[in-house]
Amino acid sequence: MNDYLDLAGQLMMVRLFGTELDAETDAFIRRHKVRGACLFRQNMQDATQLVRFTSALRDAMGPEALVALDQEGGAVVRATWVPAPPSAMALGAADDPALARAVGAAVARAVRSLGFNWNFAPVLDLNNNPHNPVIAERSFGADPQAATRIAMAWMEGSESEGVACCVKHFPGHGDTHVDSHRDLPTVDKPLAELERFEFAPFRIATQGENAAPAVMTAHIVYPALDPDNPATMSRTILTGILRERFGYGGVVITDGMDMHAIAHRYGAGQAAVNALVAGADMVMAIGSRETQLETVQAIAEAIRTNVLPLHEVHARLARLSALAQAHPAGAPRYATDGDDRALMARAWRAGLTALGRPQRPPRGSRIRLVARADVVSDGVSEAGVPAAGIAQALGRLYDVDLVTFADAETFDWSALPQDGRFTILASTSRRRYGPHARSTWLPSLHIALWNPYQALDFDAPALMTYGFAAPALDAVVDWLAGDAQAPGRCPVPGFGGAPVQDNEAM
Repeated sequence: MNDYLDLAGQLMMVRLFGTELDAETDAFIRRHKVRGACLFRQNMQDATQLVRFTSALRDAMGPEALVALDQEGGAVVRATWVPAPPSAMALGAADDPALARAVGAAVARAVRSLGFNWNFAPVLDLNNNPHNPVIAERSFGADPQAATRIAMAWMEGSESEGVACCVKHFPGHGDTHVDSHRDLPTVDKPLAELERFEFAPFRIATQGENAAPAVMTAHIVYPALDPDNPATMSRTILTGILRERFGYGGVVITDGMDMHAIAHRYGAGQAAVNALVAGADMVMAIGSRETQLETVQAIAEAIRTNVLPLHEVHARLARLSALAQAHPAGAPRYATDGDDRALMARAWRAGLTALGRPQRPPRGSRIRLVARADVVSDGVSEAGVPAAGIAQALGRLYDVDLVTFADAETFDWSALPQDGRFTILASTSRRRYGPHARSTWLPSLHIALWNPYQALDFDAPALMTYGFAAPALDAVVDWLAGDAQAPGRCPVPGFGGAPVQDNEAM
């Protein structure tokens, strides 16, 4: 059984607990020959600590270690102190492949210097659903050709710096109104529509000599393809479509198997086996140590009983080895921090988008800033910028009166003082506004610092950044000061001017 356990461990990626590689985890990795680890924000303190951590991981996992993170850009970044990359939709709004390539390369330089060789980006989901609660600005846009062109340029930049990408979430998470971290979504569209829309970026990105080195699966049911199984567990989708129809030869990894779409419906071990039988090469077992043990034991038993035939296991291991060998992990010195910060600032400005002819209050004006009181993380993204941080930034130009709210659906906009101040609403969360806010709030200017679809919730001029990182806020201040333009064009439908008025705000 030990031989089977050794094979099984190589087919899974684990989550780690804490900011150092403790003795028990080190022993677990070595005992089960685990070759993959995914680190999250809670594993990171600063560059010195993180390099020490990833170095210890490489020592434990060996020369073919796969050390991964989600450094997409925008709100989904894990190392928050390196140059802040714009979100995918900001790059889609800029529509400049050369800029996207440069940003992808800069992201790779930063994460490689921290010891990572695998970045779970870029997102290839085409976001055409204004109420998608988890993708939104993580998407490059809604047009298959335009979005894929920018995403492939970003990926080319990453590859040029030695960091493997992983396009996600196959076969498409853009047209959902449910977050698979919380429940199991369904995309109930006919095959012809999936072929035309959702499949298109993945078909392009998985074929030819510049194909993506890895693909991540979606925990979503597509009834037209497989009415019984989410894509992560569907042999029809992972083997029949991705491998056989698209001819994809790279690595296929699951999304996190602790997400509620999977964990609330299947046992950890059975879910892992189902995914591997469907065609995945690696299972992201990022739950507890108990579920990691259950996973490795279930995979080993599936190999022993030929549920996972040995020749297929070796084919999976060969693909994983090829990925690791082509992108060796290490921590080279990061010598371009200053240059990359300037690049990121330029990229954020290039995506800045105006909606409805917003006006700039003159320098020195009295303004009122309205923003959420809290900026908690939603579990996928980092926490947004605090209201006080926005007030401080705007305070470079204006006399700012800050008003915060806890709940948009109970906040009384009419109670704001009628004292002639220019009123700016700053949106600092991904969640769309509800019917009360949409029908009663009247900002003079809406600064959508995260989800651009929030700009559709009000009949007010807006400035959209597609993210809340410091250089995004700097771009807003530069625009307000008249020192920058807003050249971006929002790359998703619905931004012709009229607000969306319905009762489905997410």
